[in-house]
Formats: sequence, structure tokens, C-alpha cells
Amino acid sequence: MTPIPDSIEAVQQMLAGQDYVCGRPLATVAFLALRLGRPLFLEGEAGTGKTEIAKAIAAGLGRRLIRLQCYEGLDAASAVYEWNFAEQMIAIRTAEATGGADRAALKTELFSQDYLIERPLLQAMRPQEGGAPVLLIDEIDRTDEPFEAFLLEALSDFQVTIPELGTIRAPEPPIVILTSNRTREVHDALKRRCLYHWVDYPNFDREMEILAARAPEAQATLSREVVAFVQQLRTEDLFKKPGVAETIDWAKCLLALDAIALSPEVIADTLGAVLKYQDDIRKLQGSEAKRILDEVRAELAPA
Repeated sequence: MTPIPDSIEAVQQMLAGQDYVCGRPLATVAFLALRLGRPLFLEGEAGTGKTEIAKAIAAGLGRRLIRLQCYEGLDAASAVYEWNFAEQMIAIRTAEATGGADRAALKTELFSQDYLIERPLLQAMRPQEGGAPVLLIDEIDRTDEPFEAFLLEALSDFQVTIPELGTIRAPEPPIVILTSNRTREVHDALKRRCLYHWVDYPNFDREMEILAARAPEAQATLSREVVAFVQQLRTEDLFKKPGVAETIDWAKCLLALDAIALSPEVIADTLGAVLKYQDDIRKLQGSEAKRILDEVRAELAPA
């Protein structure tokens, strides 16, 4: 089992080994979360790498990644466990067909481990080969407040209760990372139980490092133009600004087209890789893309 890194620099190095480039502030809060065993709450715009750091930590530590993807209407039962009703019905029909079934024994059997479907939170409470897993609770802002309230207990005591089986407590607390795209405010009570960090868009140099790690085959000229163009897009009046994930996707799309530099034509052909709303794409069509490209090249030109 890979030990927890003993310094901030070691965390950065571990993450870099998984092609995840981050600055010292994010590495610091990740180090503290690992060292203190505290849940880590990451908030920021979509596409800034919040989910990816959970994957990188799990891979770097050699731990299992368990992901709970949140959505509106998610309840505790769906996040913790469900009973396998289909198998239970088969067992009931079989008992009825054979006759003489002991109802008490049958009831005990039906609500046993054999018919339990474990969902992410319960899986995270189980012992795992290689050490406690990384539990990613992704986009917590998509859930309702009652589910947040349920998480308060689950993340404080690292235990869940199944009425028919009792309380199940994690032998070793999982490494918990929560993410939010801030579509709504998450309650303070949940944030207080976590270490908090706002994940912002990277600056030019940091985004170049990220692109070099995730798309190393891209030539320097293309990478610089792509990063500078995306950075400029984030200053425009767009409905949805492109994240780092879009920068990487766009670069890979351009590589697939054997593009060695940006041009208004290639930008128009590939805007769907970097912008996800038609209104935003419409704004960039025509002369607007050329204007931004000219500005980008003027900034990149040697003084």
C-alpha cells in the first residue's frame, strides 16, 4: 500500500505522476485532507479539475475509487443500499412452490447480505484491499438539502445504518472528496465538516503545464495558441466559459485533424469541442474568432 505523502511537495509529485498538475494551494489542502483524515470540499466552475484530482489521488495511492454521482432526487437509500427485489421474489415463489416454508426463517433470509445491493456509500464503508478507498461525492450541489443532512452523519461517524442489518461502520475512514459546481449554495453545516478550496481556472503558465501533461504530442506553437485562445474566451461574455477539460479536448481534436496552428477556419470547424452552447458558438462565428485570434497572436508575439 502506498503511504500517505509526508509533505506538500510529495503530494504535488504524486499528482504529477498521474498527469495532474496543480499549484501549491490545492496541493496544500489535499495534503492536509490526507494527513488529518478530513473530507475535502472542492468548489469551482465545471471543468477545472475537481473530479480529476480524486481520480489522481486514488491512482497515486493505489486505492479504489468509489464515485457517487449526485443528481436531483438522490436519496439516502439509493446512495447506500437497495434490496434485490427481483431475487427476493424468486426466493418467495420458490419457497411457496416447495411448500412448508418457515415464514420467520424466510424473512430473515430475504433481508440478509445475500440480497443486499451495495451502493457507493456502503461500499466505501467496507474494508478494501490496499487500504481505505477514495470516496468521490461528485456534484453535491445537484442534490437536495435532505440528502446533505444525511451526509452530515455519514461523514462525521463514517457509518450507515440498515434497519434489517444494523449499523455498519468503516474500519478505516475513506478519503472523501466532495465537488460542487456551485449551481446552488451547499449548506454551511456540511462545509464545516470539510476542508474547503475554491478551484479556479489556471493561469496561462499552469494551463500550459497541464496541456503538456495531458496532450504531450501537441507542438509548442499549437499549445500556446490553444491555451491563449481559451484564456481569452474566459474573458468574453459567454453563457458557459470553457474549462481545462475543454482545453485538453480541443487540443486533441486539433491534433486529430493534423492542425499545427489555429486559423479562423479550423476554429470554426472545431468550436464544438470548446464551447457547448449554440448561443456561445454563434457569437464566435465569423469575424469574432479572427478578432480573438489576432489579439492572442499579438500577445504571444515576442516583444
